[in-house]
Amino acid sequence: SSSAASDVYKRQEVLQQAGVMQLLRPLLLDNVPSIQQSAALALGRLANYNEELAETVVSGDILGQLVYSLSDQNRFYKKSAAFVLRSVARHSPQLAQAVVDSQAVEALVGCLEEFDPNVKESAAWALGYVARHNGDLAQEVVDKGAIAPLVLCVQEPELSLKRIAASSLSDIAKHSNDLAQAVVDQGAIGHLAPLIMNSDGKLKREVCQALAQIAKHSVELAELVVEGEIFPKIFTLLKDSDEVVRKNAATCIREVAKHTPELAQLIVNAGGVGSLVDYVNETHGNARLPGIMTLGYISAFSETLALAVVVSKGVAPLGHALEKETEDHIKAAAAWSLGQIGRHSADHAKAVADCNICLLYTSPSPRDS
Repeated sequence: SSSAASDVYKRQEVLQQAGVMQLLRPLLLDNVPSIQQSAALALGRLANYNEELAETVVSGDILGQLVYSLSDQNRFYKKSAAFVLRSVARHSPQLAQAVVDSQAVEALVGCLEEFDPNVKESAAWALGYVARHNGDLAQEVVDKGAIAPLVLCVQEPELSLKRIAASSLSDIAKHSNDLAQAVVDQGAIGHLAPLIMNSDGKLKREVCQALAQIAKHSVELAELVVEGEIFPKIFTLLKDSDEVVRKNAATCIREVAKHTPELAQLIVNAGGVGSLVDYVNETHGNARLPGIMTLGYISAFSETLALAVVVSKGVAPLGHALEKETEDHIKAAAAWSLGQIGRHSADHAKAVADCNICLLYTSPSPRDS
């Protein structure tokens, strides 16, 4: 069959490229820096392209060569070598573990201390790709001392370096309370939180994400994120021109709101409910989910908090989501949040029921959407 033929062709192609990997390897040792750098770039692109080729970097002893050069070579070559390590580590926990086993993490952390911002950036990116797979790999990155220099990179003037450092801190913090605490202990929140008002959209995305990945684990960590003075500033991000910034900001607010009545009250007092209701009104699909969930979490804690959502006209958009959203998990979230509002008292239940009746009048059939 033609698919079998194309499989064979693909395999041949991979084998030919695996041969190319071995041809590139001696060029990493070339005396001419530009040749070394081109060879590393070619390796990185091939390894990035598919997992089998990334495995040949590991099996062909190329990793050791790259790690050796990270401690030794000129800055252009360091950047390229870190790119190869990132390209290998991204595919799977097994390949990331091979990068760890080659002592690359120590060398990459060393590169974070380099003067050249491009080298720092390439190293920070590779470390993030190792850490993102699971807690054990993230712990390896932490044990080798990556957090403090990553926090310093967040403070550098270059936007792309700030972004990647924030992203890598997020990739470490997301796995567990202990890893998030390790990030916090190096003063990360104090440097990340002010950046939510930066003009760069991509940086705001990463910063909101990182703060969410810290806040989600425990009350204590959420309180520390709040102490970074993100409220009420972060509510303005729910109206940001960048869709990902809006969603990540809503997710960050959700990860704070879910923990305690006090934290939920803080969001209400800072004027957050109106912004969240607008957000749920203005979004649809998966982007809507963190807004829906946050209104539910806030309402769940007390009748007063639920009333704040009712008064801010939060019931109607939740009813709209329940009726018009096509995906079950979003409908379920809307139903859950409406339930959290309605369960407190007869008056709360009536607020929900009244609104749903309004919805039924305005939309004769669910198929209209």
